[in-house]
Amino acid sequence: MNKTLSLLSNQTDLLIIGSGAAGLTLALRSADFARITVLSKGDLREGATFYAQGGIAAVLDESDSVDSHVEDTVIAGVGLCHRAIVEQVVEKSADAVSWLVRQGVPFTTKPITRDMNPRLSEEVAELSSLHLTQEGGHSHRRIIHATDATGKAVFETLQRKAEAHPNIKLLEECTAVDLVTQTPKGSSRPVCVGVYVLNQETAKVETIKAKFVALATGGASKAYLYTTNPDGASGDGIAMAWRAGCRVANMEFNQFHPTCLYHPHAKSFLITEALRGEGAKLELPDGSRFMPRFDSREELAPRDIVARAIDFEMKRLGCDCVYLNISHQPSEFVKEHFPTIYQRCLEFGIDITQERIPVVPAAHYTCGGVVINATGETDIENLYAIGETCFSGLHGANRMASNSLLECFVVAFDAATDIQEKYKATEFASAVPEWDESRVTESDDEVLVSHNWDEIRRVMWDFVGIVRNSKRLNRAERRIKLLREEVRDYYVKHPVTNDNLELRNLALVSELIINCALQRKESRGLHFNLDYPNTLEEAQDTILSPKKH
Repeated sequence: MNKTLSLLSNQTDLLIIGSGAAGLTLALRSADFARITVLSKGDLREGATFYAQGGIAAVLDESDSVDSHVEDTVIAGVGLCHRAIVEQVVEKSADAVSWLVRQGVPFTTKPITRDMNPRLSEEVAELSSLHLTQEGGHSHRRIIHATDATGKAVFETLQRKAEAHPNIKLLEECTAVDLVTQTPKGSSRPVCVGVYVLNQETAKVETIKAKFVALATGGASKAYLYTTNPDGASGDGIAMAWRAGCRVANMEFNQFHPTCLYHPHAKSFLITEALRGEGAKLELPDGSRFMPRFDSREELAPRDIVARAIDFEMKRLGCDCVYLNISHQPSEFVKEHFPTIYQRCLEFGIDITQERIPVVPAAHYTCGGVVINATGETDIENLYAIGETCFSGLHGANRMASNSLLECFVVAFDAATDIQEKYKATEFASAVPEWDESRVTESDDEVLVSHNWDEIRRVMWDFVGIVRNSKRLNRAERRIKLLREEVRDYYVKHPVTNDNLELRNLALVSELIINCALQRKESRGLHFNLDYPNTLEEAQDTILSPKKH
């Protein structure tokens, strides 16, 4: 695998920033007609995909239907989902899973029934053999998974395929700095023509020309002190798109996963929702259940409801965590269905077949993002956003479990089709300006970066968390503005590093989250404001435009 930017020519047909499920899928779907370069700012597997435990939501069972999946998604999204997009994604869910099966993803299976019905095609028989589980918000078993390590299985399969393809280069330790755009004469719409990229090996910023650029950098949950996300989830793609002139939407809807392992050495280990799908119960320290008091769906209520219930009980009792209990299930069942969680908890002295799991909510998923159309293109021509980076309209005010990986594949499929249709008619820009750092000096005060990073995340956790009010949001807005000024001043005076690039992006995305939250004068889904506890009759997206800020 090519690992350094120095091995790359200064141009590529399609430059994909991000190496998770969305980025690798777009690469594989485009590699037969274009030369592809995929950038990862760290190790390829240090993205959210690799750590995703749950699975992929898709309609495969005869008792299930597209309409049912659509309705569940819209209900979870509290009226803010774009129904046409939901239908588009769900209708393609079986095709997405079928493609992944053909790539060789080792999904968990059950005994197939083809012998009982020999007329089943091989592909249909293979899909019908997939084991399905159920998660919060879903009315049917429709979650395809690879035990409790689905993301790892998907990532490793797609990575092997990408490494073997002659038209795909995978480059690590390469951090995108900013997009390069040009506005053609006689047009008002800018075109993306390349990217400035920090080669971490040489500490130099290089310019790469590209016919097409795709942002697949994941979300921005690292804006919060406690998160299930890997360290790189600093909102890079969202921030770069905003600076280039793209609109963003619904950034106030930050999903907090209800069940993150509570342990001083666990470093944000997620406990998949599938445990609750298989009967795990949430309990208070005294062993009593509490979810029946909050929702008739109990432990299988959507994530926003479960996270708020846990937050409420922790604050009411002053306790550090609540507990998830699956010990009533047979020991072998637990070990077979959740081997990763069983082993990881055992490393911390917790035998989940015998003991309860201490859990707390943690920032998990960014439901908003860069505004895209139905084929993944942004406001800037030839610039695409896919996966958690984008705002497609699928998730509304609350993402339903396991719809995120599905969105990665379907939007990537549609973006690849759109790029292929434009490919032959698109030329490289004749000239792209080189990066200029002639006026910067070496920093002698790197502690400012780590201090501001920590302060941003604590401000966001304390004032823009699961339950908000206007006073907290206004306080956060004032503090983040000051921090952004400090970050901006530091950035323009010193050479770029991976750390100060992430800090710059994190500060910007935090401000966008706060601005969206202040504009929403209601409580809906993941955004709960004590000063506006009611949900308005008309559901509207919160859209921010750089032209107005």
